[in-house]
Amino acid sequence: QVQLVESGGGLVQAGGSLKLSCTASERTFSIYAMGWFRQAPGRGQVFVAAISWNGRTISYENSVKGRFTISRDNAKNTVYLQMNSLKTEDTAVYYCAAAETTQPPISAGEYNYWGQGTQVTVSS
Repeated sequence: QVQLVESGGGLVQAGGSLKLSCTASERTFSIYAMGWFRQAPGRGQVFVAAISWNGRTISYENSVKGRFTISRDNAKNTVYLQMNSLKTEDTAVYYCAAAETTQPPISAGEYNYWGQGTQVTVSS
């Protein structure tokens, strides 16, 4: 059982930046593809970004391309989401997830483990 703990959320003004972290309890973290999803109030969970186990394959949802960067440090069992030029519409609870796959999925249903989420609020 992999436990994932997110951190780094908070309140930021539009145009600002935040960096989310997600640390896994599992020593075999390096074998998992990792993803970030978000859920705004009253909406479903939406894919944000994903990265393969070796960092060579990365995917982004269109609205965050050029603003968000996903990365990972397998030595620290941690995946990151650097968020720049934040907009009010980025306000959501952000979840990290781990998938037992080679390629990083963009579908939430393909992820096996989930963190509890961290709130990101962007004010105007």
